Amino acid sequence: MKKGLFFTGVALLLGGCGGGGEENASEEDNVVKVASHLPPMTDVVEIAGDAIEEPYEIELVEVSDNIQYNEALLNEEVDASFAQHEPFMEVFNNEKDGNLVALQPIYNAIVGYYSPVYDSIEDIEDGAEVAIPADATNEARALMILEQHDLITLSADVSHEATVDDIEENPHNLEFTHIDLLNLTGAYEDGVELVFNYPTYIESVGLTPDDALFLEEDEDNTFAIQLVAREDNQDSEAVQAAKEAFTSQEVHDFLSGLEEDGHLEPAFEIE
Repeated sequence: MKKGLFFTGVALLLGGCGGGGEENASEEDNVVKVASHLPPMTDVVEIAGDAIEEPYEIELVEVSDNIQYNEALLNEEVDASFAQHEPFMEVFNNEKDGNLVALQPIYNAIVGYYSPVYDSIEDIEDGAEVAIPADATNEARALMILEQHDLITLSADVSHEATVDDIEENPHNLEFTHIDLLNLTGAYEDGVELVFNYPTYIESVGLTPDDALFLEEDEDNTFAIQLVAREDNQDSEAVQAAKEAFTSQEVHDFLSGLEEDGHLEPAFEIE
């Protein structure tokens, strides 16, 4: 077991807790439960767990989808999450009347479009099927990338809320299919001509951003993966200790290694 880090599953959080007096309560106050899923997000949590200053510890709570980590955080079953960008969190807050807060951007995943059919953007044919995420924020991100590469034109008054209904020009008559983010790799395997995806998911079929047909152009880290807490606990000593650990030299070194592979870019600097 690594220093400052241990693991549990999200289902364990729903069980009752036995007595243990003030000593156990004090120990629990020093544990920051962080919900996450899939590498490299879980890897970052592990490394932060090694880097966190005593007496604090990080407990990695692994979840299996893009809903549980926010539900667990909102319900105070965990203290933080590390699995989403701020626009995604804001949509959750709006839908659930939530109080989640983005504390710190950690890295920006290199996202783009992959194709089992085309070798270059010039090969894209009229009427090609395009698989994009079904959730609102990632749909907007996917559409903005298409606009960056002159494949569509969006209404001038939309950005991170863009949907296919906001497409003003579609010169290739692209046909859009909404698919759950976790199933986009399956769409690629099924032969869909253009598929938006994250490196975390597309690597399961042996692909990296180097294999993408085209990539996102974003210098503002708008969609950087964030450490997220709640309004009521964001300033606690334990959560602030976790924030320092997530922005440690150890985490930055790990992310820099993945940057060399073209998977992501660190979204913070070491002072």
